[in-house]
Amino acid sequence: MLVALRIRDFVLVDRLTLELGRGFTVLTGETGAGKSILLDALALILGERADPEAIRQGASRAEFEAHFDVSSTSLAGQWLEEQALASAEGECLIRRVVERSGKSRAFINGSAVTATQLRALGDHLIDIHGQHAHQRLLLPVHQRTLLDTFGGHDECRQFVRQAWQAWEDAQRGCAEARQALAVAAGQRQMLEDTLALLADLTLHPGHWEELLAEHARLAHRADLVQGVDESVQSLEEGESAVRRQLLKCEQRLAQLASHDSLLIPWVTLLESARIQIEEVLGELHRYARAREENEDRLPQVEEEMQAWHARARRLHVRPEDLPKLFADTRQALEAFAALPSLEVLERQEVQARQRYDEVAQELSRQRRHAASRLGEAVSASLGDLALGQGRFEVALSELERPGPEGRERVEFQLAAHASQPLGPLARIASGGELSRLGLALQTRLAQGSAVPTLIFDEVDSGIGGGVAERVGQLLAALGNHHQVLCVTHLPQVAACAQQHLNVSKAVQEGVMTSSVRILDEVERVEEVARMLGGVTVTATVREHARELLHQEKKRAQR
Repeated sequence: MLVALRIRDFVLVDRLTLELGRGFTVLTGETGAGKSILLDALALILGERADPEAIRQGASRAEFEAHFDVSSTSLAGQWLEEQALASAEGECLIRRVVERSGKSRAFINGSAVTATQLRALGDHLIDIHGQHAHQRLLLPVHQRTLLDTFGGHDECRQFVRQAWQAWEDAQRGCAEARQALAVAAGQRQMLEDTLALLADLTLHPGHWEELLAEHARLAHRADLVQGVDESVQSLEEGESAVRRQLLKCEQRLAQLASHDSLLIPWVTLLESARIQIEEVLGELHRYARAREENEDRLPQVEEEMQAWHARARRLHVRPEDLPKLFADTRQALEAFAALPSLEVLERQEVQARQRYDEVAQELSRQRRHAASRLGEAVSASLGDLALGQGRFEVALSELERPGPEGRERVEFQLAAHASQPLGPLARIASGGELSRLGLALQTRLAQGSAVPTLIFDEVDSGIGGGVAERVGQLLAALGNHHQVLCVTHLPQVAACAQQHLNVSKAVQEGVMTSSVRILDEVERVEEVARMLGGVTVTATVREHARELLHQEKKRAQR
C-alpha cells in the first residue's frame, strides 16, 4: 500500500508530505484547488512521461517520492526480487526527479531505473480508474487480466504459456532443422564430389613430399648412376683403389706393431676405415642396381604429380594441401550423420501443438464460464451506480493466431441504457461511466485482485443522492480489501471514508500555492457541509453534514 507521498516544486505545490492510511480515503476541495496534482504526481512516480512545464515557477526541478509497503509474496515484491531491487525491510521507496531541461531520473530503493521499469512496477502497485490517459480499463490486455482474475485462471494460464513456449520451441527447432538440411543437401553434394575427385590419389600425409623427392632422384638418374660407378671404381678397382691401399697400410703397420705397441691403435683405426669403405661399396652397388630397376618409374611419378596438380587447380588449393582437404571433407560428411532427424522434430512439433490446443481449449472453456458470470454480476451492480438499465457483457472472439495468453480476444462491452446497443468501452462509455464501471468491476474482483492500491477519479460524474451514497458505500466496502483513494465532489461519498484529505489553494508571498492536509472530525464536518451547501454554510447544512457522517459511521460499525 501507499504509505507516504512527498512532492516538491510541482505545479502549485511548494513542499508537500502526506501520510496515508489503510482503507478508504477521500480527497476533496474546491474546483481548481489542485486535487488532480496528487494524481498527476503519482502518475509521474509510476513512469508517466515527464513534462518540464509542470515544474513550479521559479524552481529548477521537481522532486517526487512515494513510500510503499510491499510484502515479498506480493506481485510487486516478486518483481522487486527479480530485478534485484528489493529491500530487507519489505519497503519500496520510489524517487523521481524532473529537471527544467527535460531530463528525468528515477530510483527504486536507491538504485537508478528507467521509466519502463517504473511502469512495470506501477502495474503491481496502483490501479487508477478515471479519465486520465494512463487508465487501464480500456486496454484489452487488462480486460483479459480482470476476467482471468475473476475466474481464477492463473494456473490454467500458466499451463497455456508453458505449452505455447514448448510449441514455439518445437516450431523453431523444425525450422532450423529444415534450413540446416537444405543447406546440408547442397554442401553434402559438394563434399561428395570433392571426395570422388580425390578418390584415385594416394593422399596420406607427406606423400606429396615423397613424390617430389622421388622425382628429383629419377630426373637425375644418369648423373647419379655415373657418379656412383666412378666412386666404386675409385674405391675398389685397380692397384690404386682406396680399399686396396688401406689394406696394404693396415697389414704393414700390423707387422711393425710387433716392434712398437704404440702403432696398434692406428692399425685398429685403419681396419675400421676399411670396413666402412666396404660397407659404402655394398650400399653403392645396391643403389646402382635399384636405379637400373626403376628405369621406367619416372613417367609414373610425373603422371601422378600431374594428377595432384590437376586436382589442386580444380579445388583451388596447393598440391601439398590435398591430404588435409581430403581428411576435412570426410570428417564434414561424417558430421551430417549427427544432424537431427526432421521426422522426429516434426512429430514433437505436432505433439506440442496438440498439448497447446488441449490446455488453450480448457482456458477458453473457463473464460466463457467466467465471462457469463462476470457479465451478470457487473450488470446487477450498474443500477446502483446510475447506469439505469445498463448491461455489461464480456465478449470473446477467436484470434487469427493463437498466442501465449490463449486463443481468444477479451473485450468488455457496455450498454449504458436499455435502448443502447452493446459496444466496446472506448466507444460507448463516457469518463464517468467508465470510472463507475471500474468501481463495479473492482468490487467484484476485490478478493482476488493483486493490486493493493486503487484510485478513483470523477466517479461522481452525473450522479447524486442515493446513487452517490451507494457509490460511497461500495468504495468503503472495497477499502476492506484494498487501500482506496477517491477524488470526489460528492458529500455522500466523502462521508463514507475512513480518512479525509482536503486540498486548498492560497496566495503565499505573492505566489499561488496548493496544500493538502488530513482533516480531523470537526474540520471534516465543515468540509462535508461546504460540499453540501456551497459557499454559505448555515447551521442547518452543518447539522446535515454531521448527521450524514454519523449515519455512515454507524453503518460501518455494523
